[in-house]
Amino acid sequence: MTQQRWWPLACLALLAAGPAPGADPPAGNKDALALAAKIDKHLQAGWDAAKVKPAPLADDAEFLRRASLHLAGRIPSVAEVRAFLRDPAPDKRVRVVERMLASPRYVTHFTNVWRSWMLPEAKASFQARFLVPGFQAWLRKQLAENVTYNKMVHELLTAPVSQQQAQFVYGGNQQANPSAFYIAKEIKSENLAAATSRLFLGVRLECAQCHHHPFADWKREQFWQYAAFFSGLKRQNQGDFAVPGTEAADSKEITIPGSERVMQAKFLDGSEPKWKFKEPTRKTLADWVTSANNPYFARATVNRIWEYFLGTGICDPVDEMVGTESKPSHPELLDELAADFAAHKFDLKFLIRAITASKAYQLSGVRTHPTQDDPRLFARMPLRGLTAEQLWDSVAEATGYRSGGPQAYPGVFIANGGNPRDAIVGKFADLSGKATEFQTTILQALSLMNGKVIEDATGLQGSETLLAIVDNPFMTTRDRVETLFLATLSRLPKEKELSRMVRYVESGGAEDVKAPNDDERQKRQAQALADVFWVLLNSGEFLLKQ
Repeated sequence: MTQQRWWPLACLALLAAGPAPGADPPAGNKDALALAAKIDKHLQAGWDAAKVKPAPLADDAEFLRRASLHLAGRIPSVAEVRAFLRDPAPDKRVRVVERMLASPRYVTHFTNVWRSWMLPEAKASFQARFLVPGFQAWLRKQLAENVTYNKMVHELLTAPVSQQQAQFVYGGNQQANPSAFYIAKEIKSENLAAATSRLFLGVRLECAQCHHHPFADWKREQFWQYAAFFSGLKRQNQGDFAVPGTEAADSKEITIPGSERVMQAKFLDGSEPKWKFKEPTRKTLADWVTSANNPYFARATVNRIWEYFLGTGICDPVDEMVGTESKPSHPELLDELAADFAAHKFDLKFLIRAITASKAYQLSGVRTHPTQDDPRLFARMPLRGLTAEQLWDSVAEATGYRSGGPQAYPGVFIANGGNPRDAIVGKFADLSGKATEFQTTILQALSLMNGKVIEDATGLQGSETLLAIVDNPFMTTRDRVETLFLATLSRLPKEKELSRMVRYVESGGAEDVKAPNDDERQKRQAQALADVFWVLLNSGEFLLKQ
């Protein structure tokens, strides 16, 4: 046993009360709390009308784990859980959210979140993975500086797309560079039209590319009128790679493929652009998309963020909000969220503060009444799977894993997984779809139960957490088991769980086999603790979030 390592880890990481309970809420938080009250009012009206009995509020441990996974992308540390559970302040939930929003972990995690939304091609295409470093660096810069969402989108829609930019992108340069968005869409007007309308406007327009949309009001002409805003972008092929050519920045028309029909650029709401002399066409589009007067932009954004935190959009699916039979479950609430978001200059943190302070977000995920089953009523928190990144970062937090040289962009240049993070993220990458439709494959389950990553992480020589617990002479068996629960499930064990695990550990894993001496007994108990750790990391409760 590595006796010299337990002292700083055990005393500082596992038994400490942890950091102060969150930063002071900003002055503008009053507006966020006011919006949270409006959210509660609208949802309560829906519950009353449907005669729904909502779930009770989540306890502190459940709330902290949920907020940490959503905002920091990982489960909380043992010290964070202990500090939060001991904190008597009535506003500690607001304060802990504020602390997370101010942390580097928020920037790192939401860089992954926005990259998965804006650059989904990187999940399946090896070629697209080369585009990730510069694009993530650009996203990280936006989030670190808390750039308002309208400005972020405006910069993306007007980003220069040139051969020089492509050299930086394909060269693996980590310089902030949003042009990967265009290259991942093969620099095709139709692909860019489909991607930007879905992401920024909540409109699934691509079904109207070849014919009128069969289930919506969109016409083929509208698709190509919108695509015409990107018609100035030209592409070249260099082997299997698409690279930008020279852009005709003032191009305003496009010919529908397979026909002689020429479409002039027009906004999706039917309005005509007011062209300015020598102003690039994409800037005219960006001005309209990000305007506070745009009928789609704010609504699409708040609906997507709402789905991220609550599991289902107010209008579901999130990219079919306009021109279809899909109607919002709470139209007045959607309007109110969009109006307040625009009034606060599209501040993403303002929106997050309001949603996380609402009663709906703080409800338990435990089903206590049959009327809570309709996800569109938001009467309880739905069960969801962790994303690949959340799973790895949570395993690393629970086990005390520390990389010798953390890779900022996992899986980008190493095809077969060159480090433990790649091994987990690669196998669970498909979990980045709709989280409420979580399914674990056999290979994923086996990688957790028998894979080298978890085996090493729960071994007596591989886990900093386990070493600290085993080697700490001040801990009883109950203390050790409780700490493992805090490290993995972010809660204290129930008395039945605790007594069962304590009995297992103290018997050395086998009640009917007596150890011949104290040294052997201690070894068996240490291995039994490792078994408990393995079971908790492989439990459904660890893999899921509510």
